[in-house]
Amino acid sequence: MARVLSILLASFLVLAGCAEQGPSGRVGADGMPLPKPYKIRTSDTSKIQYRVLDSVNALRTAAGAAPVQLNSQLTAAAATHSRDMSVQQRPWHFGSDGSSPIDRVQRAGYGGTMLGENISETFETEMQTLAAWMDKPGTRQVIMDPKATNMGFSWYQERTGKIWWTLLMGG
Repeated sequence: MARVLSILLASFLVLAGCAEQGPSGRVGADGMPLPKPYKIRTSDTSKIQYRVLDSVNALRTAAGAAPVQLNSQLTAAAATHSRDMSVQQRPWHFGSDGSSPIDRVQRAGYGGTMLGENISETFETEMQTLAAWMDKPGTRQVIMDPKATNMGFSWYQERTGKIWWTLLMGG
Protein backbone atom coordinates (compact mmCIF):
# COMPACT_ATOMS: atom_id res chain seq x y z
CA MET A 1 0.00 0.00 0.00
CA ALA A 2 2.81 2.41 0.90
CA ARG A 3 4.54 1.65 -2.41
CA VAL A 4 1.36 2.42 -4.36
CA LEU A 5 0.96 5.71 -2.50
CA SER A 6 4.61 6.59 -3.17
CA ILE A 7 4.18 5.89 -6.88
CA LEU A 8 1.00 7.97 -7.00
CA LEU A 9 2.72 10.86 -5.17
CA ALA A 10 5.72 10.72 -7.50
CA SER A 11 3.43 10.68 -10.55
CA PHE A 12 1.46 13.63 -9.22
CA LEU A 13 4.64 15.64 -8.59
CA VAL A 14 5.96 14.98 -12.09
CA LEU A 15 2.61 15.90 -13.65
CA ALA A 16 2.36 19.03 -11.49
CA GLY A 17 5.68 20.15 -12.93
CA CYS A 18 4.20 19.86 -16.42
CA ALA A 19 1.20 22.06 -15.68
CA GLU A 20 0.88 25.23 -17.70
CA GLN A 21 1.45 28.50 -15.94
CA GLY A 22 -1.59 30.05 -17.60
CA PRO A 23 -1.95 33.05 -19.89
CA SER A 24 -0.55 36.42 -18.89
CA GLY A 25 -3.25 38.40 -20.68
CA ARG A 26 -0.84 39.33 -23.49
CA VAL A 27 -1.06 37.75 -26.91
CA GLY A 28 1.91 36.71 -29.05
CA ALA A 29 2.36 37.11 -32.82
CA ASP A 30 0.66 33.73 -33.32
CA GLY A 31 -2.47 34.91 -31.50
CA MET A 32 -1.82 32.60 -28.57
CA PRO A 33 -1.56 33.89 -24.99
CA LEU A 34 2.02 34.49 -23.84
CA PRO A 35 3.07 32.44 -20.81
CA LYS A 36 3.21 34.19 -17.48
CA PRO A 37 6.85 34.77 -16.49
CA TYR A 38 8.06 32.69 -13.55
CA LYS A 39 9.71 35.09 -11.14
CA ILE A 40 11.53 33.72 -8.10
CA ARG A 41 11.56 35.92 -5.01
CA THR A 42 14.33 35.68 -2.42
CA SER A 43 11.75 34.56 0.12
CA ASP A 44 10.97 31.52 -2.08
CA THR A 45 14.46 29.99 -1.75
CA SER A 46 13.82 27.42 0.98
CA LYS A 47 10.33 26.60 -0.38
CA ILE A 48 11.78 25.81 -3.80
CA GLN A 49 14.73 23.82 -2.45
CA TYR A 50 12.53 21.68 -0.19
CA ARG A 51 9.87 21.25 -2.90
CA VAL A 52 12.56 19.80 -5.18
CA LEU A 53 14.04 17.71 -2.36
CA ASP A 54 10.61 16.28 -1.50
CA SER A 55 9.91 15.54 -5.17
CA VAL A 56 13.30 13.89 -5.70
CA ASN A 57 12.79 11.77 -2.59
CA ALA A 58 9.29 10.74 -3.69
CA LEU A 59 10.69 9.67 -7.08
CA ARG A 60 13.60 7.84 -5.45
CA THR A 61 11.34 6.09 -2.93
CA ALA A 62 8.95 4.98 -5.67
CA ALA A 63 11.91 3.44 -7.49
CA GLY A 64 13.22 1.71 -4.36
CA ALA A 65 16.15 4.10 -3.76
CA ALA A 66 16.90 5.66 -0.38
CA PRO A 67 16.01 9.32 0.16
CA VAL A 68 18.67 12.04 0.10
CA GLN A 69 19.23 15.05 2.36
CA LEU A 70 19.76 18.64 1.31
CA ASN A 71 23.44 19.48 1.89
CA SER A 72 24.63 23.05 2.40
CA GLN A 73 28.06 22.53 0.80
CA LEU A 74 26.57 20.95 -2.33
CA THR A 75 23.97 23.72 -2.46
CA ALA A 76 26.72 26.37 -2.19
CA ALA A 77 28.61 24.71 -5.07
CA ALA A 78 25.38 24.60 -7.11
CA ALA A 79 24.70 28.30 -6.45
CA THR A 80 28.23 29.25 -7.50
CA HIS A 81 27.94 27.30 -10.73
CA SER A 82 24.47 28.66 -11.59
CA ARG A 83 25.75 32.24 -11.32
CA ASP A 84 28.88 31.37 -13.30
CA MET A 85 26.86 29.80 -16.13
CA SER A 86 24.90 33.05 -16.34
CA VAL A 87 28.13 35.05 -16.59
CA GLN A 88 29.37 32.70 -19.34
CA GLN A 89 25.93 32.63 -21.01
CA ARG A 90 26.16 28.90 -21.68
CA PRO A 91 24.97 25.80 -19.87
CA TRP A 92 27.92 23.53 -19.38
CA HIS A 93 29.66 21.70 -16.58
CA PHE A 94 32.89 23.71 -16.47
CA GLY A 95 33.41 26.97 -14.64
CA SER A 96 34.81 30.11 -16.23
CA ASP A 97 38.04 29.34 -14.35
CA GLY A 98 38.20 25.84 -15.88
CA SER A 99 36.88 24.16 -12.72
CA SER A 100 35.02 20.87 -12.93
CA PRO A 101 32.02 19.93 -10.78
CA ILE A 102 34.40 17.91 -8.59
CA ASP A 103 36.63 20.99 -8.11
CA ARG A 104 33.65 23.17 -7.11
CA VAL A 105 32.30 20.59 -4.66
CA GLN A 106 35.73 20.25 -3.01
CA ARG A 107 36.10 24.06 -2.80
CA ALA A 108 32.72 24.24 -1.06
CA GLY A 109 34.03 21.85 1.60
CA TYR A 110 31.97 18.76 0.75
CA GLY A 111 33.75 15.74 2.24
CA GLY A 112 31.87 13.07 0.30
CA THR A 113 32.05 11.98 -3.30
CA MET A 114 30.42 14.09 -6.01
CA LEU A 115 28.28 11.64 -8.01
CA GLY A 116 26.73 13.84 -10.67
CA GLU A 117 25.56 17.28 -11.75
CA ASN A 118 22.46 18.31 -13.69
CA ILE A 119 22.24 21.77 -15.22
CA SER A 120 19.65 23.69 -17.19
CA GLU A 121 19.17 27.06 -18.85
CA THR A 122 15.44 27.76 -19.03
CA PHE A 123 12.48 29.99 -18.26
CA GLU A 124 10.67 27.00 -16.70
CA THR A 125 9.84 26.31 -13.06
CA GLU A 126 11.83 23.99 -10.85
CA MET A 127 9.16 21.28 -11.23
CA GLN A 128 9.18 21.56 -15.03
CA THR A 129 12.98 21.39 -14.95
CA LEU A 130 12.94 18.33 -12.69
CA ALA A 131 10.41 16.66 -15.00
CA ALA A 132 12.66 17.40 -18.01
CA TRP A 133 15.67 15.91 -16.19
CA MET A 134 13.63 12.79 -15.35
CA ASP A 135 12.74 12.39 -19.05
CA LYS A 136 16.39 12.00 -20.11
CA PRO A 137 18.34 8.86 -19.17
CA GLY A 138 21.60 10.63 -18.25
CA THR A 139 20.11 13.29 -15.98
CA ARG A 140 17.61 10.80 -14.56
CA GLN A 141 20.52 8.54 -13.60
CA VAL A 142 22.12 11.38 -11.62
CA ILE A 143 18.91 11.93 -9.62
CA MET A 144 18.26 8.22 -9.07
CA ASP A 145 21.86 7.17 -8.28
CA PRO A 146 21.53 4.54 -5.51
CA LYS A 147 24.82 5.71 -3.95
CA ALA A 148 23.47 9.24 -3.40
CA THR A 149 22.86 10.38 0.17
CA ASN A 150 23.09 14.16 -0.33
CA MET A 151 21.71 16.70 -2.77
CA GLY A 152 22.54 20.31 -3.51
CA PHE A 153 20.14 22.47 -5.48
CA SER A 154 20.30 26.10 -6.47
CA TRP A 155 19.76 28.58 -9.31
CA TYR A 156 20.43 32.05 -10.57
CA GLN A 157 17.67 34.07 -12.22
CA GLU A 158 18.52 36.91 -14.59
CA ARG A 159 16.43 40.07 -14.92
CA THR A 160 15.03 38.65 -18.18
CA GLY A 161 13.55 35.76 -16.19
CA LYS A 162 16.00 33.16 -17.54
CA ILE A 163 16.96 30.68 -14.83
CA TRP A 164 20.20 28.73 -14.58
CA TRP A 165 19.48 25.60 -12.49
CA THR A 166 22.10 23.31 -10.93
CA LEU A 167 21.49 20.06 -9.03
CA LEU A 168 24.37 18.12 -7.47
CA MET A 169 24.23 14.63 -5.99
CA GLY A 170 26.83 13.31 -3.57
CA GLY A 171 27.45 10.26 -1.47
